[in-house]
Amino acid sequence: MSFDPGAPGLPGKAYGLPHSVDEARVVLVPVPFEATTSYGGGAAEGPSAVLRASAQVDLFDLETGRPYVDGIAMLPEDPRVRIWNSEAKKLADPIIEAGGAAPGDPGLARVNAICEELNGWLERTVARLIADGKLVATVGGDHGSIYGAIAAHAHAYPGMGILHLDAHADLRDAYEGFTWSHASIFHNVVGRLPEVSRLVQVGLRDISEAELRLVESSGGRVIIHTDPELKRRGFEGEPWARQVDRIVHALPEQVYLSFDIDGLDPTLCPHTGTPVPGGLSFPEVSALISGVVRSGRRIIGMDLDEVAPGPEGDEWDGNVGARLLYKMIGWALRSQRGGEGR
Repeated sequence: MSFDPGAPGLPGKAYGLPHSVDEARVVLVPVPFEATTSYGGGAAEGPSAVLRASAQVDLFDLETGRPYVDGIAMLPEDPRVRIWNSEAKKLADPIIEAGGAAPGDPGLARVNAICEELNGWLERTVARLIADGKLVATVGGDHGSIYGAIAAHAHAYPGMGILHLDAHADLRDAYEGFTWSHASIFHNVVGRLPEVSRLVQVGLRDISEAELRLVESSGGRVIIHTDPELKRRGFEGEPWARQVDRIVHALPEQVYLSFDIDGLDPTLCPHTGTPVPGGLSFPEVSALISGVVRSGRRIIGMDLDEVAPGPEGDEWDGNVGARLLYKMIGWALRSQRGGEGR
């Protein structure tokens, strides 16, 4: 099939590209699930918003070159995920409204069971794609919905590290009673996936004392770079490039990217579920990812979460999400070619 990268893209295809999932080197897995979101909603529409906006992304990237030549395709949404999301949200909403579950709440048990089903489905899906040689990017959904993707990568790449961009640490234990809460994703990763050798968190500006204690007791397995500390260093004259070097230094050779879009300045993602003032700029995030690649480390997988379109159909959040994901893909592909562009 002839393809002009400068022409309008194909409708309904990731980045307007003609590739099938079998042909593509990069496969996007949509997870439209947000049952445990505790503030704003809309993340379940993130995958479709990113897909729509991706058609507007210019395929030649000034930093990473031509990621599109490797092929990028998105799996169709699995209808079971929408069904699970609908049931779990209906059960979770009154629990969230009450500020947490009462002991023995049957609704809570069912939500946790549904999340277990989701985790198993996603882990199997991603594991198959990894076995087929694909670079997998999971598109949430709330951050808790992608545990299965991280588990699949951890089993395939034991010893991997995670570079986590977020406004929140997500280290809470069963927040509001939900074992698989969006606020508990990395509590579960640290506690359940010994194959993950290190978690490096960047941009945090909402963190509880209990989460800090978990970090301090981790023996260096969890390292945090809070937004106030990063900003203070910048105000005092430390260049961002030097801060990036320090962040990246703690990561092992194989790196998984887990990016909650609320790690960005919320002017870039105003409709995300739990926005927090502060955060990184788009160029800072791209420089952070490029720092991983330039250090010689290899990006082996990724997720992007909590993208939420505006209630009136505002496409800004999806636009930023699609462009951030394309940067992530481009740098990941370069890392797998030893840092060389194409």
